[in-house]
Amino acid sequence: MTRTPKSILLVTVDCLRADHVGFLGYPRPTTPFFDSLAGESFVFPAAIVAGAPTYYSLPAMLASRYPLALGRDVVGIAPDEPTLASALKQAGYATAAFAAANPYISSRFGYQRGFDTFQDFLENDFLKNDLPNEKSTPLIGHAASNISSGGWPSRINRVFQRVRPALGPLGVIYDELYFRYCQRVTPLAASLDGLRRFPSADVIIDAASRWLDSIANAPFFLWLHLMDPHSPYYPKEKALALMATGEITPGDARYRNSCWNRADLGPRRLARHRDAIIELYDAGIRWPDAQLARLAERLRGSGRWDNCIFAFTADHGEEFLDHDGRYHAPSRLTEELVHVPLLLRVPGTAKKELSQSPFSLLHLAPTLLDAAGISVPPSFRGTSHWLQIREGMAGETIAISECVEGCTNPMRSDSRLGPRILSVREKRYKLVLHFDPLRESLYDLEADPGEHAALPDSAQKPVRRRLLELAREHLRVIADERDSQTRVRTRLRELRLDAERDQS
Repeated sequence: MTRTPKSILLVTVDCLRADHVGFLGYPRPTTPFFDSLAGESFVFPAAIVAGAPTYYSLPAMLASRYPLALGRDVVGIAPDEPTLASALKQAGYATAAFAAANPYISSRFGYQRGFDTFQDFLENDFLKNDLPNEKSTPLIGHAASNISSGGWPSRINRVFQRVRPALGPLGVIYDELYFRYCQRVTPLAASLDGLRRFPSADVIIDAASRWLDSIANAPFFLWLHLMDPHSPYYPKEKALALMATGEITPGDARYRNSCWNRADLGPRRLARHRDAIIELYDAGIRWPDAQLARLAERLRGSGRWDNCIFAFTADHGEEFLDHDGRYHAPSRLTEELVHVPLLLRVPGTAKKELSQSPFSLLHLAPTLLDAAGISVPPSFRGTSHWLQIREGMAGETIAISECVEGCTNPMRSDSRLGPRILSVREKRYKLVLHFDPLRESLYDLEADPGEHAALPDSAQKPVRRRLLELAREHLRVIADERDSQTRVRTRLRELRLDAERDQS
């Protein structure tokens, strides 16, 4: 009897930190559907991305390659690089991806590789320009991003900013008055939908559902990337209702986002707005949960859910003053940014409890392929953990994460050449290395889960030595195994696209 191939549904939610989902202990009802699946799924307590933000995490997830393995100046999926999608396409699967207008998930960065259908919901005119920063750059206060740069108020503001250092305490008063003025005079959308920067999860699910209808009963690989929790935080009004949040008007939501985005407020003053902004963020998590429940019900109705592997995770987390920062700038690899949820449902497999050891998402693609009975491309740097997961035998592992400090806009090649940041995490200890200036910090995550106090240099020397050796070996391997031809092809693709953009 011929075995029916298992389909794979992979869902990545942007900016979703692990400690804001119910099945990992969050008390607010952000993920009731995913929580219901947790009873029949493998839940990974310590899933760790191989890089952050998006453009450093996804190459590891889709191509099982460390993000800087081709060089710090290379971003995205390389031309002809084997991926999870290309392996499944070669195996006869119908493949599709629907990404909610994240500018770094596009054909420019090679993410269409292996997909029969690839829809990124980006407008062509948008791609012609420099893309916005992966984090929302705080502007309001010393510069007004909510008001036209023309007109007499803006001219007066520019004059005041030149003399502001001499204003002393009066400068703070001026910043506050100008901020409130901008809020008052800036036109306001009639609804939260009018303020949202990205298409909401229901739009993505509708597009995916139409595609599923078009392929009948063929085995499929479907990747959905949802942006609802991403800043600026403008959730669906229905999501606010599901969270039993009181009425939040467009003006309220814009005011909260504008306050959170102010550059002139330090952590102490920003802390007053933290709960209000998290309320919006949490509602942004609830909407993907509700829409995935709708998609799962559709798959049940067509008889495909019981033969569908379902993986739910995130590309990185989000910071809410955990270390006095906001959003997810590539300047640190703290737990709130690299620790993400991971839930894996494989039909016909009994759930087993997994250990607290870290699971690097470098291993996600080979594990999914193995669970589906598909050969793993030899170029993948990660390995399948499916046997250990299925048998509940996951042992001690490490997770390495890396990024380039200050690379807030990878569309600009000069932004990618900053110093590397590297972290090596095991179950209890985590070593973070900065390369310029060179410094290291060792954290005991058991005693200090928030990473607020690095251990003294004299503490845990054997642990420090072991993790340093692992970091050195990682750097040696990626340097020795670097594929120069793949690197050159990737850089040529970028130069060609840049030339086309300049000519258009």
